[in-house]
Amino acid sequence: MTDRRALSAFFLHRAGWGAAKRSFLAGDASDRSYERLSMGSQTAVLMDAPPGQGDDPAAFVMIARHLGSLGLSPPSILADDLSHGFLLLEDLGDGLFARLVIHDPSLETPLYAAATDVLVQLHAHPAPPGLPDLSALDWAKAAAFALDWYAFAITGKAPDAADFIRVLTESLCTHADGPRVMILRDYHAENLLWLPERQGVAQVGLLDFQLAQMGQPGYDLVSLLQDARRDVSVGTETAMIARFCVASGTDPADFAPAYATLGAQRALRILGVFARLCLKAGKHGYVPLIPRVWGQLWRNLSHPALAPLAALCHDLLPEPDDAALERITAQCGQLPHR
Repeated sequence: MTDRRALSAFFLHRAGWGAAKRSFLAGDASDRSYERLSMGSQTAVLMDAPPGQGDDPAAFVMIARHLGSLGLSPPSILADDLSHGFLLLEDLGDGLFARLVIHDPSLETPLYAAATDVLVQLHAHPAPPGLPDLSALDWAKAAAFALDWYAFAITGKAPDAADFIRVLTESLCTHADGPRVMILRDYHAENLLWLPERQGVAQVGLLDFQLAQMGQPGYDLVSLLQDARRDVSVGTETAMIARFCVASGTDPADFAPAYATLGAQRALRILGVFARLCLKAGKHGYVPLIPRVWGQLWRNLSHPALAPLAALCHDLLPEPDDAALERITAQCGQLPHR
C-alpha cells in the first residue's frame, strides 16, 4: 500500500467512510485525482491533492463556500484533512456537460445558457478577499508559454519574447484590463455538471475552481465557448455572448475586442501548456487538442484590434501540421528538468 493510499484510508476511516468501496473517477493535468466512494446507497468523492504540487485544498474549500453562498452548486465539503491534501466531497453525479452534449447535441444551447447565467450571477457579487490579481503584463507573460514551449517543441528554439509580451500587454491594457471580477479559470464542459433536480443557477454543478482569481468578465465565457476539448457550435457561441452582454448590461461593441483579446491570450497560453505537458510531464494526450486551440487562436486574432499581435504570431509560431505534431509527440517526457 502506497503512503498516500494509507493516508487516505486513515482519513476515510476517521470520516466514517472507511468501509466504502473505492473506484477511480478522474484525473487531470495536475497531480490531483478523484475517487468515487460507495457505501450502501450513499456515495461521495475523495479528492487527493498532494501537498506542494500547486493545488491547495484549502483554496478549494474557501472558494466552494463562497460559491455556495451565492446560490451556486459547488460540491459540499463533507470532511477534510488539509495538511495531507484530502477532501471528502458531495457526489454531484455523472452529468458532465461534455458527455450530455455528445449523447444529445440539442442540449448544447440550454446547457450553455445555464452556464452563462452562472457567470452573470458570479460577477454580480464581490469576490472573496485575497484572490490573486495579475496585471496585464503578467497575463502576457503567461501567454509567452506559446513561445517557450510550443514553438520550442517544434523548432528546437524559443523565439525572443520581448516584442510579443509588449504587444500583447498593450492589447490587454487597451481592450481587457477593466474592473476585475472573480474568475474560475477552467470553466468548461468537462468541469460542469447538470443537476436538473435543482433550480435556476444551482442546476449547474461546479468543479475544479481552486485556482480562482481576479480577472476580466469575459475570461470564463471564453473558456466555456472556446473549449480546448470540444467544438462549440458558432451559433451557440454567438447566442451566449449576446445573452451574457444583455444580462450583464455590457455593450456588445465594447465586449467584442475584449473577448477576442482574452481568447487570444488564453489560446496562446494553452498551446504552451499542452506542449509542456507532453515534453515535461510525458502527457501526450494533449497533443491532438493543439489544432483546435490553434484554430481558436486565429479566429480571435482575426479581429482588427489584434492586427499587430496577429502579425507577430504569424512570424513567431509555426502551424501545427502533422509533422509538427509528430515532432512534439516524439519528445514526450524527454525534458522533465527543463
